[in-house]
This record gives sequence, structure tokens and C-alpha cells, in this order.
Amino acid sequence: MEKIASFTIDHLKLLPGVYVSRKDPVGSEVITTFDLRMTRPNFEPVMNTAEVHTIEHLGATFLRNHPEFSTKTVYFGPMGCRTGFYLLLAGDYESRDITGLMVDMFEFIRDFDGLVPGACAKDCGNYMDMNLPMAKWLAGKYLNEVLYNITDERMVYPE
Repeated sequence: MEKIASFTIDHLKLLPGVYVSRKDPVGSEVITTFDLRMTRPNFEPVMNTAEVHTIEHLGATFLRNHPEFSTKTVYFGPMGCRTGFYLLLAGDYESRDITGLMVDMFEFIRDFDGLVPGACAKDCGNYMDMNLPMAKWLAGKYLNEVLYNITDERMVYPE
């Protein structure tokens, strides 16, 4: 069986960043999949499920309420390896096109206070597995170390 494209990226060279993972034609539209890599694979500890789950709830809420991207958001969710998230947008985008959106989203997460949207038994299948303080800390780390001064090296997959 042939390796899928995401398994051909050298994860030993991959830095935290915002990468275009793939572009898929769907009818007359293009779906752009972004790799929002928050930790360095195989070098840093992975994120725990509680903070990943919290970022997922807050990020999805932010995106689905965004004035421009609410109708373009197809999916936002965690990678199985817990080093980042996938964001699927309807449209043909490059990493630079969404860096402002990502800054806004991760500032929203970093600054969020109150009850996490959907964090109750009626709304979520594992609502008790949440860690807002750590999600906020990770969002701040990603903003400071990656998003605020993002370079091309963190927007194009390594060779």
C-alpha cells in the first residue's frame, strides 16, 4: 500500500507552524487542509487530551462564529498524535492567508474566561476531560513562539 502524503513529511525536521497539508477538489470548490502544528513532533511532549479537547471546543466555537470564515469552516479538530490540529476550509488558501485568523483564534483561546462552550454532559461525550488553564497556556506559547513572528520556514513543510 502506498503511504499517504502526511506520512511522507519528515517529522524529525518539522517545526511548530501553519502548513498547507493538502488541497482537495470537491466539485467546483477546493478544500484546503491546514496542519496547525503546536509542538515539535518527537522532540517535545505531546499535548494531553484535556487541553486538546478544550482547544477543540474553543477553536471550533470561534471559527463557527467568525464573520468571514464561519461558512468556510469544514472541520477543526485534533491530530491523533496530539501535536496539533487540522483545519479544513472551503477555498484555495495558502498558510499566509490564515495567519491573522489563527492569531485571532489563539488569542481568543488564550484570553477565554468562563465555562467552555459545550462542556456539559448534554453537549459532549467526555465533558469532564477539559483543562482550560493548560489550553490557555498552550495557546499563549503557540502565539509567542510561532504565530506572532511566523516565518516561511514555519509555513512550508521541510524537504
